[in-house]
Amino acid sequence: MTIDQNRSAETEARVLARIVGLSLLTTILVGMLSALTVGQGIDINLSADVVATAQNMLSAETELRAKAYIALLVFALEVVIGAGLFLLLRQSGQLLAAWSLIISLGAAQLALSGAVLNLNAAEIAGNLAYSELADDNQRLLLTGLQATSDYTSFHLSLILSSVAHAGFAYLFLRSGLIPKLIAGWGLFAFSFVATAIVARDFIPIIGHSAVTFSFMTSYMIALVSLGLYLAIKGVRSV
Repeated sequence: MTIDQNRSAETEARVLARIVGLSLLTTILVGMLSALTVGQGIDINLSADVVATAQNMLSAETELRAKAYIALLVFALEVVIGAGLFLLLRQSGQLLAAWSLIISLGAAQLALSGAVLNLNAAEIAGNLAYSELADDNQRLLLTGLQATSDYTSFHLSLILSSVAHAGFAYLFLRSGLIPKLIAGWGLFAFSFVATAIVARDFIPIIGHSAVTFSFMTSYMIALVSLGLYLAIKGVRSV
């Protein structure tokens, strides 16, 4: 490969890395804004109270539809992120990069199911047919089932996406394309999240709020630092 070809490849890699970084930061920002606005009271993942969430969903048709379309946007961004990381890292480990891509797409698909569940809940809340098909208690049960399904799909998606990001973080650590501190912290944080979420289903103490706060904080630090570095610096030449 000539010098010009090398420079062209490096430039393309940096542009791709910046796209991935910006997509990652946009996903975080959109998720936070959604939680603070349309998700208030109707997002089961922000509250452990299924009954209150289901009751709120019955009077929040517009918010549920907005939340569903936001989930579609996040799904599109997640596909860009997974594909971009695969293209950046496939030369560092093609099998692991491909495996991580497949897992990340599976996680995005599970997250997309949340959009379907929110649209289902919006229909139950706003479609007059459901008032004829079911009484108030039955409609509450139906929205509760949508909320519960959204909860389980979100947590399975978080497990899979954490596993996929751990694979990508390992490849970043091995390749030296980003600082080892960012890559190493990412490998730790993503592994911590996946392990803790699975373990707390079997060891109740791990479900304590302090543990949840710890692994979600480490997770956010890893995502933000990776997104910022890629968006600003791109990747290093190796």
